[in-house]
Amino acid sequence: MSKKTGNNIRETLQEYVSRRVGRRGLYRALKEVYEAYREEKITLVDPDPPRNIIQYLKRIEYSLWFWTTVSIMILTTALVYLTDSVSVLMPLRYVAGSVTVLFLPGYVLVEALYPHEKDLSPLERLALSIGLSLAVVPLIGLVLNYTPWGIRLQPILTSISIYVYALALVAAYRKLHVLKLIKT
Repeated sequence: MSKKTGNNIRETLQEYVSRRVGRRGLYRALKEVYEAYREEKITLVDPDPPRNIIQYLKRIEYSLWFWTTVSIMILTTALVYLTDSVSVLMPLRYVAGSVTVLFLPGYVLVEALYPHEKDLSPLERLALSIGLSLAVVPLIGLVLNYTPWGIRLQPILTSISIYVYALALVAAYRKLHVLKLIKT
């Protein structure tokens, strides 16, 4: 349902894409929409944006990154305990553990520091995530070294899990705040 307001035409994303498909094909039309959005030629607005953190986390189109991060942490924790009895899962534990140690701590920090999608390109986010993980994880280990628990598997897994969950929630809150600022 297209509406003309001033110089702008207000229409749904589906109407906009349908109008552009024509002979181009769906893929090319979607690519053009994405490029127009990135170049700020068009503005995509959610007619019913989330108003609080619970609504934000329930809407998968906004919080897929959050639930993926939580799922990887849960998978890694489960694999650490399962591989003692099911050794065939050990290669999967190595992969999940590598992602957990080398990517997730930096990723949640980057998401918390730069909540707006346009702040960094995807490649910059990836590079910063890996680099910050390589800085944060040793700091967590250094702090653990001076505690009664020491540097062992359980305290490291627990500390990294708490860090990732806490910063993921902070990042989700900041992303919701940015979303509210854009909508007003």
